[in-house]
Amino acid sequence: MAEQLISTAVHHTLPESYVRSEAERPRLDEVVPDADIPVVDLANPDRAAVVAQIGAACSSHGFFQVLNHGLPLEVMLAAMAVAHEFFRLSPEEKAKLYSDDPAKKMRLSTSFNVRKETVHNWRDYLRLHCHPLEQFVPEWPANPPPFRDVMSTYCKEVRQLGFRLYAMISASLGLEQDYIKKVLGEQEQHMAVNFYPKCPSPELTYGLPAHTDPNALTILMMDEQVAGLQVLKEGRWIAVNPRPNALVINLGDQLQALSNGRYKSVWHRAVVNSDRPRMSIASFLCPCNCVKLGPAEKLIGEKSPAVYRNYTYDEYYKKFWSRNLDQEHCLELFRT
Repeated sequence: MAEQLISTAVHHTLPESYVRSEAERPRLDEVVPDADIPVVDLANPDRAAVVAQIGAACSSHGFFQVLNHGLPLEVMLAAMAVAHEFFRLSPEEKAKLYSDDPAKKMRLSTSFNVRKETVHNWRDYLRLHCHPLEQFVPEWPANPPPFRDVMSTYCKEVRQLGFRLYAMISASLGLEQDYIKKVLGEQEQHMAVNFYPKCPSPELTYGLPAHTDPNALTILMMDEQVAGLQVLKEGRWIAVNPRPNALVINLGDQLQALSNGRYKSVWHRAVVNSDRPRMSIASFLCPCNCVKLGPAEKLIGEKSPAVYRNYTYDEYYKKFWSRNLDQEHCLELFRT
């Protein structure tokens, strides 16, 4: 199945199955290249100021970058290095891991959902379930040899950062600091190691088209040398340019619902380029499948009625995967 992967060969022309219609193309010349992106320094000793900054970013943009986040630099560098090493494996080695089944807990795949989509995306990715680690790590790739240890360490660090951010997001909404962590239950954790090869016609396709994330919180480590993430702000796409040692924090659909619409699960996309490949590692914190989700009761009142009905994450996730990635915001299907 290695022929399905776009990272196993050099492409001089874009295959027809990746070409978007004229109306759906990224229009790269219209992207705002130098917009002001919220940046939060988590080492600021004034916690109230940090909480206020995070709250402002969540309501205005739905994403922000964090500096001095506590993840050791050597852990981040090792994760990115072993990710590059993995995608340099031979086609035969990668073919052993290929699957187009979204239900598989560990799979190497391509695009988004090749079983149902009509136009493909210029991306290969390794999808990993990460919690509890002892349950899933034995299924992870054994090659390259350091992969399991390096990525396990990275996963543990990211999970703890996510819980720290939950506390500050909860506080910014006027909720108890442990509210989000408690209400989401024993959370699953997934990771997508994304590889975007050089593309012969980046203006005709996407790495990933516009979408929101169905989970609660996404922590993204970007390639510092190659930009590609773009976020929709007030009707215009803005480039999120990499900052040294920073991580991008992206609110998922569940935090928009929990905040009763105060905070945004932002539309974002990945574009590609013809000069260099790009790597990113996205970590997703996801609610327990069976817990009831919806707006926090404290945020509902006479002047702010519930925007969304209650539902389980299992119900939400199945609905998300039954659609095309770039259809209407999935939360629209859960309005009261």
